[in-house]
Amino acid sequence: MAVSGILRRWAPLAFAATALAVFSPSAFAVDPGVADYRFSQPYTHGNLTIYMVHGKPGLTGKTPITLQEALQQGLVRVIETENVNLLEVENLSGEAVFIQSGDIVKGGKQDRVLSVDLILPPHSGKVSIASFCVEQGRWSPRDKEDAKTFSRSADRLPSRDIKVATNAPLMASRDSAPPTPRGDGRRMPQQRGDATVGSAQGKVWRGVAETQEKLRRNVGTTVAAPQSASSLQLSMENEKLKQATETYVAALKDAIDKESDAIGFVFAINGQINSADVYGAPALFRKMWPKLLQASVVEAIAERKEGTPSDVPTIDAVRRFMTDAESGKRADRQVGDGVTIQTRDADKAQFLESRAKTGGGYVHRSYVAK
Repeated sequence: MAVSGILRRWAPLAFAATALAVFSPSAFAVDPGVADYRFSQPYTHGNLTIYMVHGKPGLTGKTPITLQEALQQGLVRVIETENVNLLEVENLSGEAVFIQSGDIVKGGKQDRVLSVDLILPPHSGKVSIASFCVEQGRWSPRDKEDAKTFSRSADRLPSRDIKVATNAPLMASRDSAPPTPRGDGRRMPQQRGDATVGSAQGKVWRGVAETQEKLRRNVGTTVAAPQSASSLQLSMENEKLKQATETYVAALKDAIDKESDAIGFVFAINGQINSADVYGAPALFRKMWPKLLQASVVEAIAERKEGTPSDVPTIDAVRRFMTDAESGKRADRQVGDGVTIQTRDADKAQFLESRAKTGGGYVHRSYVAK
């Protein structure tokens, strides 16, 4: 479906989980930042290098369950709205559920990637969440899947460029208004600029196609699936690609056991720092680690080149990358009723921090090189 078609069919598009409202900096408690982080020595396999991050946790109390866990246990519903850039999620359980920007959900009328962090409170009711399509063209059930819901969230975005694209509307949303109440008690998503979302969606589709082509070259076979050639999710399930990831994963997966109190990680590909994810609790990072590592490995395979540099970034370079990201222009917002998000848009990196309004400390920090 072309971007212009999306804008006509679904206009006006909504961007935000339920709304974006500007907050003053005092809405955020002072937390330890990059200056307080400690970094492990690098763990390297092939063209992928990771550094484990240690620091003071930002969360206290019970660790939320992840979207993947909740879907596997039938505790959460992810619902097709027939709006490409907006889904609904509902927590049926008595525990909080953490959804991370970059989580891919499989099913519905098109596979999507969720584009904001969200913490679903227990028995949340239906809550809107921003999304992007990562499967261009399909708009009907696939095989025996339910077109009304999404059944699985086992993978994450394996592309820095796509991450930057999905963050773009949030970074661009400098001004916001309070959400409009709905008659059923829920809040109506605040209307966002169609051009920003449409441009980002086009970049996401291009990024998916480019990732599939890079993987084809480096895996030695097409990763496009017969059921839906444009599906990023189905490409990541390709058997040849899975085989190619095995040696990377085997070499690096135990880093989290060697660094048992780590709260996050940074990774570099071909000697260039790519991204970092830091969490408010070691237990939450441990839950997310398999998905994070797998996505990093897939991206490393896609970006693998002959004659890539053997040098890896120094720890000082890693710290500078994260410090520079945190130095960007700041905006603080509310996403829905349960999460506040701080964004900082620097020249060479994006920084996003999410925190539960009632929990005090940060839940997740994301650093992405532009």
